[in-house]
Amino acid sequence: MSDHIRTHAARTEEQEAEQDEQTEGCPECGGNLTASADHETVCEDCGLVVEEDNIDRGPEWRAFDSAEKDEKSRVGAPTTNMMHDKGLSTNIDWRDQDAYGNSLSSNQRQKMQRLRKWNERFRTRDSKERNLKQALGEIDRMASALGLPDNVRETSSVIYRRALDENLLPGRSIEGVSTAAVYAAARQAGVPRSLDEIDEVSRVEKDEVARTYRYVVRELKLEVAPADPESYVPRFASDLGLSDEAENRARQLLQNAKQQGVHSGKSPVGLAAAAVYAAALLTNEKTTQAAVSEVADISEVTIRNRYHELLEAEQDIPVA
Repeated sequence: MSDHIRTHAARTEEQEAEQDEQTEGCPECGGNLTASADHETVCEDCGLVVEEDNIDRGPEWRAFDSAEKDEKSRVGAPTTNMMHDKGLSTNIDWRDQDAYGNSLSSNQRQKMQRLRKWNERFRTRDSKERNLKQALGEIDRMASALGLPDNVRETSSVIYRRALDENLLPGRSIEGVSTAAVYAAARQAGVPRSLDEIDEVSRVEKDEVARTYRYVVRELKLEVAPADPESYVPRFASDLGLSDEAENRARQLLQNAKQQGVHSGKSPVGLAAAAVYAAALLTNEKTTQAAVSEVADISEVTIRNRYHELLEAEQDIPVA
C-alpha cells in the first residue's frame, strides 16, 4: 500500500514539473521566454509578448560602481538646505505623550526633558550652527509671509550658507543678510518682491537691506538680472481678480514701453502696477487705482504718472 502511495506521489510530482516547464515556455511556439528592458516578457523565438507592464522593483536611479551605489542608497526623507543640519538630526516631540497618546509618568517626563535638552545641544554644537539655525528660521518666516515657493527658500538658504562660509557676516546682522538672501533668491527665481514688500516682513530697515543685498551680490558674484516689470504682472492681476485677457494686455503695454524706451530709469513695480490698471480699463474690467495701489504697495500718484506714459508709448508705435 505504501509503495502504491509513493508511486502515485512520484507521478504527481513529475506531472507538476512538466506543467511548470510548459508554463515557462512560449504558449505559441514553446520557445524560451526572456525579460526585456521595457519590463515585458517576450519569446526569444517568435517575439510574442507574453506579459507586459511588469512591476519594476529596482531603484529609480542607476549606479555604475559600488561607491556610487552606497552614496545613492537612502532611507528616510531627503536632505534639505532649509534646515541647519540638513534634516539629518532627530526631532523629539514637545508633547509628553507616548505613541498611543497616553500621558507619560513624571519620571518619564523628566527623562524626555533631559533628552530634549541634550538633543538641542548636539544639534547646535558651535556658534556657526547656532547662527545658521537662527538665520534659516528667519528665512522661512519671511518666505512664508511673502508667499514664496520652496525653491526660493532653498536658494535663499544656499546663499546664506555661502555668505557664512566666506565670512561675509562680521559687521552685519543675521537678519540683514537673511533678508538680502531672500530678496536675491526671489529675483533669481523670477518671482521678485519689491523692497517695500521685503521691508514689511523684515526686522531691519530698508536701507540696510539694500546695502547688504548689494554687498552679498558683489562678493558672492551672484547672477541677478535687473527686475523685469512683466514678472510682477501675474501676481498683481491674480490679487485683483483680473482675467487672462487683462493680464496679456498688461504684458503688451509693457513690451511696447520697452520698445519705446519708456521703462528706462523707472521703478519696475510702478510700471507693472500702471500696466495692470491700464489693461483693466482697456478690457472693461472693474478696478480702481486705490485697489492697485494696495496690491502693489505703491502710491496712486506713481500709478497715474506711469499710466499716462504707457498709453503715450503705445500711441507712438507706428502701425505696420
